[in-house]
Amino acid sequence: MKKLILILFLFPLLMANTCEDDRYEDYPCTAEARAGLNVSVSLGSQNSITSDGVTVIATHGNYTETLVAYNENDPIFSGAYERRGNYIITVSKEGYQTYTSGLIMVKRDQCHVIPKFVHVSLQPNP
Repeated sequence: MKKLILILFLFPLLMANTCEDDRYEDYPCTAEARAGLNVSVSLGSQNSITSDGVTVIATHGNYTETLVAYNENDPIFSGAYERRGNYIITVSKEGYQTYTSGLIMVKRDQCHVIPKFVHVSLQPNP
């Protein structure tokens, strides 16, 4: 009788431990890498975005990465792929004032980073 009570008492604990291992099987993750930072840049009062001559650098502590705009038709600088952290973005272009952002927090969920989208309007040098 004592063994039966012990088994009945321990059964929920064993099942709870087993179910915890299955929690990620119910959440489908994709194999793609996602950019944690996505930065678009416009010049002055222009509405269109550009990557021509623009440099975007993301910094998190000792980590530094130059973001890349892969598509000339949609020039959005992307980087920090699957890398969470607290970033500061610096955007520069010759003839324009350098922009430095505040802290941008990139978090992650069960599978990927949660992308942050930032738009910067560079102002011409006085």
